[in-house]
Order: sequence, then structure tokens, then C-alpha cells
Amino acid sequence: MSSGRDLATRIGPAGVWLSVLGEVPAALGTSAAAAIEALGYGALWVGESPAHKEVFTHTALLLGATARITVATGIATIWARDAIAAGAAAHTLGEAFPGRFVLGLGASHAEAGRGRGHDRPRTALREYLDTLDAAPYRGPRPDLPVPRVLAALRPRMQELARDRAEGMHSFFVPPSHTATARERLGPGPLLAPEQAVVVDRDAGRARTIARAHVATRLALRNYVNHLRALGFTDDDLDGGGSDRLVDALIAWGGADTVAARVREHFDAGADHVAIHPLTAPGEGLAPVLGQLRDLAPALSLPHGGTTP
Repeated sequence: MSSGRDLATRIGPAGVWLSVLGEVPAALGTSAAAAIEALGYGALWVGESPAHKEVFTHTALLLGATARITVATGIATIWARDAIAAGAAAHTLGEAFPGRFVLGLGASHAEAGRGRGHDRPRTALREYLDTLDAAPYRGPRPDLPVPRVLAALRPRMQELARDRAEGMHSFFVPPSHTATARERLGPGPLLAPEQAVVVDRDAGRARTIARAHVATRLALRNYVNHLRALGFTDDDLDGGGSDRLVDALIAWGGADTVAARVREHFDAGADHVAIHPLTAPGEGLAPVLGQLRDLAPALSLPHGGTTP
């Protein structure tokens, strides 16, 4: 494996996390990926759920439509395919797109209805990595080994990411979580949190969009347990989330205000922040790209503000 420091340099400080790409036609998704690349973001993270596109074929489409940006699975669930299939997919993409693919793996959520090991997710992921490391592969291997990161929220999973991967990818976390994760990881591994955002100065509209996103995550046991461990109470978790909870997890306001929250993650020890623009249901990709375009200059991206 390559080092977490090498990976941090490769993907740069700011990326984009987009689930909506799994819900739009391929032509629109690949066009959006090219636009995100033109804006100067260093990585594009795409997730996987039973209702979305299969993550490795989706990643191949996005890599084929772009020239420089890294595409990362954020994350590929270990319950969707065995480790041998995941390893073969990673080698295939790494060889075809040198230095541009990152394998993100995780145990996902029991509510997704896949797998039977959710009572012991760390054990299941560790055994998956054991098989992945030992799997034979006769196809051409990438000149640059494919880096991997693990989805991690709680301490023991962070330790697994530290010991068995180039680093960790966290989701639905405030900067305080990033700070404790960096302490546990030490200086070497990559630390790449997701940060959901709503670039909108209207507090009522922004919180409505943000709370809808938070409410979907509060239906998942892992996230509820994670938030309780961070000190949030029943009062915060009820009714779609208190203002305190919503404001801690979702950065909203003007571009400078949102960029300031991203910098809080960097100050806490993040190497890379995957920015996740939220919109109202059914609005499509245009407002997502608009938010990313507004944020690019505030984040001082290499091509910030370039109109794709």
C-alpha cells in the first residue's frame, strides 16, 4: 500500500461527496464529474446503497469522463460483493486509470438489508481485509497500488483504519470528531471527513434542507449511537434533530461561512474534506453544481471560479 501522506498529496485538500450521481442518467453524472474537475476539486466520492448504481461500474464511468480528478468509493459496502470481487475491481480500475482511484470500504448499515454480520462490523471488515490481501489476481496490476481507506466513526474502527489502510473516511461528523480521530490515527494516515453543506444565507430555508438530511440519518442505528457518543441527547435526536444538532453537522450560510467550517476540519487535523452539497428534493444537479461553484473561490481551489 502507499502511504496516507502520499494519498493526501494526490487528492488535495478539498473534494466532493455526491450521492445524487447515483440517481441521474449517466450522461448527466459524467458531465457533472467533468464540471467538478474543472472547478479544481481534487476528488469525487461516490457512495453505494441498494437503491443506487453499482459503485464500481459507476466509478468507471466517472473516471472515463474525466482526466485528472481522483474518484473514490465512499464507501463500497462489504456486503455487496465478496472481497475477491472487490479486489479484482480495484486492480482493474487502478490499472486503467493510474493514480486516480481510491478504494473506500465499510460495513455500512444493518438497515440496508445486506449481510448478517452487523452485530460485529469490525470483525467482519477485518476478515474481509484479510481475504482481500490474500486474494490471487492474474490480471495486470496497477503500477501504483490502489490505496484504500475505511469508513470509521467509533474508536475501534478508527484503529482498524490506522492499522490496515491508508486512512479513514468519516461521514456525518463535526470538527470535534475530526480532532479526536486525528489523535487516534496519529500523523501518518489520511483523515478525510465528509462535510454536508447548504450554501444559502436564509436560515429557515437552509435548516429545512439540512434537517431533512439529518432526519434520514437518524433512522440509522449506527449514526444514532455515534451521535450519543458525541454527547447529543434525546432532545437533540427527536423530531428530525434539534437546531443544535443540525448546526453542528451541517454547514450553512454564505460561501465564506461554509468555507470557515471546512477550515475547522483542517484545523482539527483533516487532510481532505469531502464537501456534500444538499438541496431540496427533486432539484437535480444544477443547484449542487451552483453551490460548488460558489464555494470554489472561498476554498482557494487551483481553478476556483472557473466556469466549466
